[in-house]
This record gives sequence, C-alpha cells and structure tokens, in this order.
Amino acid sequence: GLLSLRLLLAWEFGEAGFEKLHGSNWFADIQDQFPWPFKLIPADINWALATGFEVVGAVALLLGLGTRFFAASLAVLTVVAMLSVHWPAAWSGLPELMRGYVFTDEGHGNFKLPVIFIAMLLPLVFMGAGRLSLDALWRARSARPSPARLSAQPQST
Repeated sequence: GLLSLRLLLAWEFGEAGFEKLHGSNWFADIQDQFPWPFKLIPADINWALATGFEVVGAVALLLGLGTRFFAASLAVLTVVAMLSVHWPAAWSGLPELMRGYVFTDEGHGNFKLPVIFIAMLLPLVFMGAGRLSLDALWRARSARPSPARLSAQPQST
C-alpha cells in the first residue's frame, strides 16, 4: 500500500516539477495570493523551491528515501498551491465553498485534487515508506550488529 502511494505521488509531483523546470515562472502573477510567509519570499525563489521539492521529492518518494521529510514537505507545498491557485477567490458559506471541491475550475475554485494528494501524503508522513524502501533498508542495516560491535561485547562463559 505505501509503495503504491509513493509511486503514484512520485509520478504526479515529478511531472509537475519537470513541467516547472522546463517552463517559465508564473509565480510572479500570483505572488500576492501566497499565504504568509511564502508571500514574503521573492517569486523566483518560491519557483525554485517548488520546482526543487517537486523533482527531488518525487525521486525521494520513488526510492523511499527520507520519505517522512519529503512527504511532509510536499504536503506543505500542496497546501500552499491549494490556497494560492485552487481555492475559490470568494465564498460566503460551506455550501458555496464546496462548489470548489471539483477537478475543473468553473469559477468556484478546484481544490479536490490537492485535498486528495494531502490525504495520500499523510500515511507516508506518519507511517514512513514501508518495507520496500531505502529507508527500511537503512533501518535494517543500522539495527544489525556489526562485527566490530560483536567483538567489543564481553564473551559469556
């Protein structure tokens, strides 16, 4: 289960990151919509951070390396994107807000996909990468006693 989450999220964030990497920076157009403290950071730096975290985070999720850190970072990035781009510009109550819980923007926002991505990232934040990951391999290797540690232990008679 965790592997399937990692693979799907790696694909989605990698695709978004490589699109930014090869595209032009449109963050300056929406800089005023970023939540604090991101609105204080210049658009070029925000663009570089988003691109970097999407590309590097995608590779890390794919490999299961630093999974909790990158899943949390991508969740923060997704919240910022949701509030800046996908959230409705104005709404007066829950029924009106829920008109934006869709995949296509028809003037009411389109925050359904970011919410789904956050829900998919949370198990990785709280549970880690799972058994099929470099994180698990590192933990298993660290837990295994090394020959040096074994020889340093007193011998029982």
